Formats: sequence, structure tokens, C-alpha cells
Amino acid sequence: MSTAMPFNPVAIIPVYNHPTTIGAMVQGVLAAGLHCILVDDGSEPGCAAVLDALAQQHGAAVTLLRLPQNQGKGGAVMTGMRHALAAGHSHALQIDADGQHAVADIPAFIALARARPEAMVCGAPRYDASVPKARLYGRYATHVWVWINTLSLDIEDSMCGFRVYPLRDAIGVMDGARIGKHMEFDTEILVRMHWKGVPFITQRTAVTYPQDGLSHFRVWRDNVLISGMHTRLFGGMLLRSPVLLVRKLLGRRGAGQAA
Repeated sequence: MSTAMPFNPVAIIPVYNHPTTIGAMVQGVLAAGLHCILVDDGSEPGCAAVLDALAQQHGAAVTLLRLPQNQGKGGAVMTGMRHALAAGHSHALQIDADGQHAVADIPAFIALARARPEAMVCGAPRYDASVPKARLYGRYATHVWVWINTLSLDIEDSMCGFRVYPLRDAIGVMDGARIGKHMEFDTEILVRMHWKGVPFITQRTAVTYPQDGLSHFRVWRDNVLISGMHTRLFGGMLLRSPVLLVRKLLGRRGAGQAA
């Protein structure tokens, strides 16, 4: 269980060609007192040079992992998580490189994880006017599918890349299933962790769309991958539905007894 080791969090930032924003994200992570693992997901030479400079500037406070070819956000995060667990960390805060997440909220995420080390802490975005309306409305389709595939409303937002994983539980799920390596990763790993009985906590956080105007969401490719993921998960939910329904029923009874 994740609680069997001392609470020792780390931050993981997957990076693919965000040279103008990554410096501020690293500064925010370090200001919150966390070691920072940068995973260079096959970035172009200009961004790779920025990452090299950050690693040199911050010395032992920053670990730079480099993937020779782009694997996708999920592939980069999974690489970072495996490295973090091997290095003795119990929890990993995931945050994006593009500047959309509020680094000032990092202490709140870590405080929740420290108080409930067995839980998955998930960010729930509070958008400003910069969010594209099509992307905003499109998220709700995934929300509905997640609620169906978990038979619950426990995961308020599965697409926000600002979160804290209990590492042993997350990697146990990764070892037991083939999880998508691109934009579908954020949602799929949460559903599968929910199936395993990991509890969920929501932390609301402000989200601003990328400062550099660069998004790596590929409409056709990623929507196809996400659709395929929902189909796989729906089949998995049907197989697990008796267990999920019993768990839900017992949870309601427990809540009634506590009241």
C-alpha cells in the first residue's frame, strides 16, 4: 500500500516543446519545496537546450530524463513515475509544462495528499476567459463517460493534468493494464485506479490556457484515441459492474451508519 512508506512527494513535468513556459513552472515547483523531475519527451533542440540549462542551473533540485523519441504525454509521465518510485518517492505531483496550471496551488495539492496518502488528489479546473469554448464543452462528454465507466461521480474532472498520484498504486495499475500513452492517459489511469478502489479527492484550481499559445492536442488523432479508450473502459466496466455496484451499495450503507 502507498501508506507503507514515508510521505516523500516529488513533482513530474512532461515537456514537449514548451521552451518559453517551462522555466516558470520549474521555479514554481521548487518554490513549493519539491524536487522536480523533467521528462523531455523528444523535444526539438531549442527546447532541449532550455531543459539542459535548467538542470544545470538548479543542480540536484532538478532531475532531467530524456526520451529519444516523442512517446506522448502519458508515456512521459509514466517514465517519470517509475523513476520517482525507484528513487524512493511515495507520491508524484503531475503538472503541465505549458503554464496553464497555477503553481501557487501546489501546496494545497500536497497538503491534501499528506493528509490522505492513500488517495488520488485530482485537480478540477476553474477556467478564465482564455479557454476555447469548443474545448470546454467537449470535456463534458468525457466527464459523462467517466461517470458511467466508474458507476460513480467520484472523479469530477479526469482530464486535468494537475494531480497527485500515490505512486505504488498508480504503478500497480500501470503494470496490470496497457494504458494509452497520449492524451487519453490522464483519464484512463484515473478510471483504472478507481476500479482498484483508490479513493479520490478533488482540489479546485484556476486554469489559464497556454501562455505560449501552443497546444499538443491533435484533434483527429487524440479524439480517435480517446473514443477508443472510452470503448475499452466501457467493456471493462461491464465486466466489473457487479463489484462496482456492491462497493457503491456498501459505501452508501457505511455513510448511513456514520450519519
